[in-house]
Amino acid sequence: MGGIEADTMLVLGMFLAMGAGALSFLSPCVLPIFPAYMSHITGISVKELQGDQNTKIRKQLLSHSLIFLLAVSLVFISLGASASFLGKWAQDLLIGESGLLIQRIAGILIIVMGLFVAGWITIPSMMKEKRYQFSKRPAGYAGTFLIGLGFAAGWTPCIGPIFGSILLLAASNPGQGVFYTVMYVIGFSLPFLLLTFFLGSTKWIVRHSQVIMKVGAVIMIIMGLVLFFGLMPRISGFLLNLVEGTWLSELG
Repeated sequence: MGGIEADTMLVLGMFLAMGAGALSFLSPCVLPIFPAYMSHITGISVKELQGDQNTKIRKQLLSHSLIFLLAVSLVFISLGASASFLGKWAQDLLIGESGLLIQRIAGILIIVMGLFVAGWITIPSMMKEKRYQFSKRPAGYAGTFLIGLGFAAGWTPCIGPIFGSILLLAASNPGQGVFYTVMYVIGFSLPFLLLTFFLGSTKWIVRHSQVIMKVGAVIMIIMGLVLFFGLMPRISGFLLNLVEGTWLSELG
């Protein structure tokens, strides 16, 4: 049963991490400034980007986007690896039943962050902008890479709590910490790359961003409750009963 519980936690954590990545990109802190960011790193006007894009512009967008995401990924994955290391160290200190302490603390903090992301509570320290700004864009791909590092290291008020929940998940499950962070990066990168070529669609998403944030926040709160109350064995048992006797049970 322990193996099934671990697999269930891994799958749920994977979807949570990817969803958190997508939520970070679609947040009101990031999506509205996305066209301006793309204009800044490529040197192409927002009007051109939101119009009909020729092959040259598309290639330029794709190459700069990949360099930007490489820099962002480097920061996020490094932080995830650090959280995993600290979580492993802490779990080595807390053996037996007391080992649940980290998981419960992580659950409480994820719930608090979910309430903050939904706008139901206010935490002044998380409202401060720490995003690095460049008055002049450094030249070429090196400039794009530096801007990506600054964006990831800055953490706007929306990204900080959401990515923080993934770091807490990594700390409470050290063995999968880097995996969760990679899934977060994938979740952030997919809508980033998709909307790079459909910048006109951002207006529609921006109008609904508050609803998207609230749905994501509720999922964060539910995950926090699962961690705090140790409900994963029950969820694993429930899922096992659903697939028992079907072809899905043959997948191991």
